[in-house]
Amino acid sequence: MLYVDTPTPQDIVRLNGIGGGTCVSIYVPTTPLTQKIGEARLKFRHLISEAVKQADAAGHDKRETGLIETGLLHLAEDDSFWRVQANSLAVFATQKGVTSFRLANKLEASTEVADRFHLLPLLRTVAFPHEAFILALSENGVRLIQTFSDMPPKKVKVPGLPKDAASHAGKATINDKSAFTRIQGEEGQRVRHLSYLRAIDAALRPILSGRDTPLIVAAVDPLAHLYTHVNTYHRLAAHQIRISPDKTKDAELARLGVPVLDALYADELKAAAETFAARASSGHTATDLTDVARAATYGAVDTLFADMNDARPGLIDDKGHVAFAEADSADTYNLVDEVARRVILNGGRVIAVRAGEVPGGRSVGAILRYPA
Repeated sequence: MLYVDTPTPQDIVRLNGIGGGTCVSIYVPTTPLTQKIGEARLKFRHLISEAVKQADAAGHDKRETGLIETGLLHLAEDDSFWRVQANSLAVFATQKGVTSFRLANKLEASTEVADRFHLLPLLRTVAFPHEAFILALSENGVRLIQTFSDMPPKKVKVPGLPKDAASHAGKATINDKSAFTRIQGEEGQRVRHLSYLRAIDAALRPILSGRDTPLIVAAVDPLAHLYTHVNTYHRLAAHQIRISPDKTKDAELARLGVPVLDALYADELKAAAETFAARASSGHTATDLTDVARAATYGAVDTLFADMNDARPGLIDDKGHVAFAEADSADTYNLVDEVARRVILNGGRVIAVRAGEVPGGRSVGAILRYPA
């Protein structure tokens, strides 16, 4: 069984706002195969022990650390929780409680203790479209499929979804030329199609509300074209799967959706990079980590490109000054992570990318709200 609860932008902001005391961040690779989850649970327990060692070495309050350890161990022992997993698990704990996310993408095992959470790996799950919804649409029926990278797709139950176009119109078929109210012929058929599609869009709203997951339409004309006219979801993909879904299996639709997702991400990254290039000539960009840290602290960063594999440790003070550290410890932060955190707290956008995808060729690249 598969379960994914990808964090929303609101989740990221909430976690960003937690600071002070002891904050434990744990990432562990998992598997959707229940019979093989034992290794992941064992690794999770090991990471809990590592977190306690880090906290003790840094002099964190032992009572607070003990409460966090207890909360994490309770999660480690929850059989029902571990029965439904995805490809990675992210867990964030303070003495007040534990928050977890089961993620579609694969992350490396790690544990960090500080006075705030280590969030950059989590940001990548938001920045990279590892999941999507596919709306398999035809006159004969409609279904919503949720797809994930490297995992089987699953059908989503949507209350109120029309069975098919004809039954929605109260007819045996919508392909006749009889009148539809005062409109008949091809225009009457178009009106029936639009009515059918509006009902589908309305049924999807409660399912998609508050999400940022791309929606890909799998259909042929005229429905493929017409759906763009009635859609109200903000993340409808411009590219479509142009195939009749009636006899196409969900797994095949998921496979065909991969290049659509890749194109969607490439388009977004290209657009942001073009904006960066256009702003560079007017002094509205920065690529040096120390400059970007200072700009992020004062709310000057509109968009940040961040290499999530840059693990340089250090500290950034309240004025944005960077102090690099020779080695990582519970007393330091991942500097790129900390810059990203400050950008989000000040209402900016973070694009977590791979090495080589940051404009300017550095570990960070910032589009500034005003010249540096």
